[in-house]
Amino acid sequence: MGSTGDWKLADHPKLPKGKTIALIVLDGWGEADADQYNCIHVAETPTMDSLKNGKPDKWRLVRAHGTAVGLPTEDDMGNSEVGHNALGAGRIFAQGAKLVDQALESGKIYQGEGFKYIKEVFESGTLHLIGLLSDGGVHSRLDQVQLLLKGVAEHGAKRIRLHVLTDGRDVLDGSSVKFAETLEEDLAKLREIGVDAQIASGGGRMYVTMDRYENDWSVVKRGWDAQVLGEAPYKFKSAVEAIKTLRAEPKANDQYLPPFVIVDDSGKPVGPIVDGDAVVTFNFRADRMVMAAKAFEYADFDKFDRVRVPKIRYAGMLQYDGELKLPNRYLVEPPEIDRTSGEYLTYNGVRTFACSETVKFGHVTFFWNGNRSGCFNPEMEEYVEIPSDSGISFNVQPKMKAVEIAEKARDAILSKKFEQVRVNLPNGDMVGHTGDIEATVVACKAADEAVKIILDAVEQVGGIYVVTADHGNAEDMVKRNKTGQPALDKSGNIQILTSHTLQPVPIAIGGPGLSPGVRFRKDLPSGGLANVAATMINLHGFEAPADYEPSLIEVVDN
Repeated sequence: MGSTGDWKLADHPKLPKGKTIALIVLDGWGEADADQYNCIHVAETPTMDSLKNGKPDKWRLVRAHGTAVGLPTEDDMGNSEVGHNALGAGRIFAQGAKLVDQALESGKIYQGEGFKYIKEVFESGTLHLIGLLSDGGVHSRLDQVQLLLKGVAEHGAKRIRLHVLTDGRDVLDGSSVKFAETLEEDLAKLREIGVDAQIASGGGRMYVTMDRYENDWSVVKRGWDAQVLGEAPYKFKSAVEAIKTLRAEPKANDQYLPPFVIVDDSGKPVGPIVDGDAVVTFNFRADRMVMAAKAFEYADFDKFDRVRVPKIRYAGMLQYDGELKLPNRYLVEPPEIDRTSGEYLTYNGVRTFACSETVKFGHVTFFWNGNRSGCFNPEMEEYVEIPSDSGISFNVQPKMKAVEIAEKARDAILSKKFEQVRVNLPNGDMVGHTGDIEATVVACKAADEAVKIILDAVEQVGGIYVVTADHGNAEDMVKRNKTGQPALDKSGNIQILTSHTLQPVPIAIGGPGLSPGVRFRKDLPSGGLANVAATMINLHGFEAPADYEPSLIEVVDN
């Protein structure tokens, strides 16, 4: 867009400008049947319960997974990144897995600059593929890795090494064995046609490589030591043997498997990364690859001693951070998200305050703003990050920083300096991921109490609230069988679900500043997160851009 005039939004014919609007995103807060494994139902949540009494005019459900957020199928769980992209952008963009699917299907991935860059080493070096071994579809997908293996072999890769990270968080614990066996079968077929392809190292995703938000660099170091230096506390002849053996240890699980390297008959690692090699991190989701990308890409890296820094060609499956241009090379072009609601609102005089704690601060800013770091206009916006607890699992302190976030929001509302006060309350998601049901109940209660603090401030200034979520998690903590009953393992114990869900999420509107006659429309039953941006723009007193997904609200004359 060119001049400021291009950004001018038309006035809404019925809704006034200048109201203070609190926009609360409850992370991992879906809607599901009430039972003992629905932590939101079990928890005392009087504030959220009272909002539900507003249905159908002031409370409804919206879709937060699959095609509603740009993912390929209705079997694809939503996540916080695509959820906040949709919430902020007001339109649905092909995302993560879908972008990679399109690039692999069309062969476009092999024509891009990123692939041409790594292909330079195929004649004399090794191609290393690093990522999550899973079909969860949140960070990576096994079928994409299989297609990529086939494709790189067809395009001249002669020596391939995989460094696999076991999941157990987005998929069932224990599924790593099956995934490793499937991968080994594919590698055996490649070896039959003369491609030297094998697994070189591995470890659990929460203990090796896949840390995020600079929470614990030792996680990345363990990965570096195994993948680059060929050093790990455990050595095995095959990945399947490694995973089975390490899983047999007391309290072992896929998420936290210790690092291992695969060695040959003489005990030598089969695939450390050395000068002249190429490395591709094949996860499509950004947050848990950024730190590893920094270790591979930054010359002046100082977070841990890398010992040996091989001269390699490195590319990500996607670019993981658009602002940092990290990595510099990538195989699949990102969705170009332009004209986000946040940018429109700054051009139209709406002052914005955004806040969360570290683990979700990027979601309520960077992802909200179309994968863009920083403010659009620092004079119009203030972003506040509250440091998350570090060095502990989130079920140890399930209240997290909910109260602190709510108090920052309250102060911003009462200051009357901002027309939009936007927060993310991470509890339901971050504690839900631990699989600790009791702690997740505490987390949901804490989030509900935080919502109340914010709504009380909205009441004081005569404002409006919009309360919603980005995807499900805490509302269903068990794996279900085909009849919907909790699934049991071989010992008869229920199988805990640590992943996101496919459930819809609530959205509620209200507050003393909400104009009489505003209600949810009845003609958008399949509305999703992308419809929220136009809704917010309307509540700020403007018409949304014509190509935005339609607003969820209408104004009826009483």
